[in-house]
Amino acid sequence: MVEELVFKARILQSALPYIREFYGKTFVIKYGGSAMTEESLRESFAKDVVLLRYVGIRVVIVHGGGPKISQTLEKFGIKPHFMGGLRKTDEDVIHVVEMVLSGDINKDIVALINKYSGKNIYAVGLSGRDGQLIKAKKLDKEAYFKSLGLEVPEEDIGYVGQVEGVNVELLYALMEKAYIPVIAPIGVGDKGEAYNINADLVASHIAMALRAEKLIYLTDTEGVKDKEGKLISTLRKEEALRLISEGVIKGGMLPKLRSALEALEAGVKKVHIIDGKIFHSILLEVFTQEGIGTEIVE
Repeated sequence: MVEELVFKARILQSALPYIREFYGKTFVIKYGGSAMTEESLRESFAKDVVLLRYVGIRVVIVHGGGPKISQTLEKFGIKPHFMGGLRKTDEDVIHVVEMVLSGDINKDIVALINKYSGKNIYAVGLSGRDGQLIKAKKLDKEAYFKSLGLEVPEEDIGYVGQVEGVNVELLYALMEKAYIPVIAPIGVGDKGEAYNINADLVASHIAMALRAEKLIYLTDTEGVKDKEGKLISTLRKEEALRLISEGVIKGGMLPKLRSALEALEAGVKKVHIIDGKIFHSILLEVFTQEGIGTEIVE
């Protein structure tokens, strides 16, 4: 029994250098994939976030919700339609997107974190429309598709947006009072209109605006892999660009990696792509020497 307790104490002690290094720093976490849907993983995530905040790390969460949006659209008799990974978002669809992201999903995450947060630390839910948090404009369709090497579609993508600016004063004010902002990736245009924005890109822009210490993507994959399919534990910018040019990086990993490189160029210290299907994946990546996923560095 004593040996087991000593072992636990050593584990806690091994985290001390990392706690000391990251105290007072900001982590932006993109929350998505299975970690959002499996109950045991959801609870693991919530506990990790609360622990980070209690050891002095400021945490901002940006969440997705694509599968839930598609399910809800189908209930309303609207067939989901995608172009190059983007959801075509007409006037009917944007109402459903906002309802699901800013309503159901956002408040569910907030309630789960607050279940474990105790006193003095609370999660608070926000849409990008709250306090002009995420200023947006319609996505430049031509530039987006060409950047991915795809043919530009003729049809209109609707209310799909790109980030124009972030109201960091609002986020700083909340974090100063020990709140954990939980953000739905809805942007607001000049006329108050809502825009559906890719959550990976929103997380990246918020990390850049806050000059975050870390940007962490929770995914359903181990991390970035080389052409042999082996996990790359540390990926430097030059190697990442080479993997992209050689076509090794593709699919959903491509926009994540591009946004990661953009974040690094803007001053974010490190970007992590980790497997959210592993219990306490955030703690394992942040508080151990080995880590579990891919860290991307300048």
